Amino acid sequence: MNKNGPLSLPFIKLYAITFLFFSANPILNIIVPLRSEAQGASNAEIGVMMGAYMITSMLFRPWAGSIVHRFGPLSVLRALLLANGLVLILYTISGLEWYFALRAMQGVTTAFFSLSLQLGIVDKLAHHDRSQGISLYLLAGMLPTVIGPILALTLWDWGGMNAFTTSMIVIALVTGILGFKAALPSGSQVTQNEQQQASSMTSQLRQLWTHRAFLVCSTAMLIASVSFGAVTTFIALYTKQSGVGHAGIYLMLQAGVMVFCRFALRKKVPSDGQWHPRFLVGLLLSMAVGLQLLALAVYGRASFMYAGSMLIGLGMALLYPHLVTYLTIVLPLSSRNTLIGVFIAVSDLGSVLGNIVMGTIADHLSYSYMYGICAGLLLTSVAIVLISGRRLAIRSE
Repeated sequence: MNKNGPLSLPFIKLYAITFLFFSANPILNIIVPLRSEAQGASNAEIGVMMGAYMITSMLFRPWAGSIVHRFGPLSVLRALLLANGLVLILYTISGLEWYFALRAMQGVTTAFFSLSLQLGIVDKLAHHDRSQGISLYLLAGMLPTVIGPILALTLWDWGGMNAFTTSMIVIALVTGILGFKAALPSGSQVTQNEQQQASSMTSQLRQLWTHRAFLVCSTAMLIASVSFGAVTTFIALYTKQSGVGHAGIYLMLQAGVMVFCRFALRKKVPSDGQWHPRFLVGLLLSMAVGLQLLALAVYGRASFMYAGSMLIGLGMALLYPHLVTYLTIVLPLSSRNTLIGVFIAVSDLGSVLGNIVMGTIADHLSYSYMYGICAGLLLTSVAIVLISGRRLAIRSE
């Protein structure tokens, strides 16, 4: 085994830190609404409270990328782990009036954590290993969502508030202890030459409109995230309304495929800095076909729904690591971290739009039509990749 590869002990430790950090989220996603309802919060208030996490995380990602570039991943990680530990402990002693602020603060710490870990992994790995490292990081962050909800309900039924408090303290302490000496670059990533040529974050953000690779990748990721967000949010309502399939089985299959693909196929994701339109189009088409099968399932075929879940899981599992790996190689080093932060924010925005816009479409048409529209949007992204991607450079700038 390569001592500096993505499966070496220092990187396994990073994946363990990622797993622990994100293990608090699914527990909070169950316990906070339960506590809020018990304290008299309405459904609308709970929705706004839970949504504050994603909104602040999305807004702070570009800034987080710039901060990580300036001070180094390890320095930022240490600071945010202290803040994250404080937030988790405050959940256990605060009342309803503080939940919105705590969710917002948790979104900020998540923005900095994801940028610190992903960019730290990118800086520590050679180009040809980056996609593996990113895939394994995503896998570690996803695993808590598989076991977290069941664990949260079990803890709440077994020990109530005491069990919740203990779990938050343990997660905060263990994550902080492991993360304090993580194998990440500790100093500033800004060289003397870059300091002389440094531009403000505003100047870096202006490159959004001039860097073709960033625009094409971000557009593909935005559309895919809109579709994926619509699936995960409304699949339970779709199955209930249509009477076809079971939402639990669907989500289990989709998550299972994503977990399997991110581990078993991590070496198949291109990581050479070259543009691979066939690979990207294949992933987008997999999602498009999956969405169309999901739309057709309303006519009584649960097999369509479950086949669609696996195709969507396959596409989404490999799409993000492929695109973010490609961008880390071809983006200018001076603005890379900031633009990667924007790219991740675009992915978050897609999930939000998938909830809001696609939910509105479903209200006026139907869930089946909504999923069909998502499939059409993915075909549009295929056209964008094929047309706009022709002039992309195949080497780092």
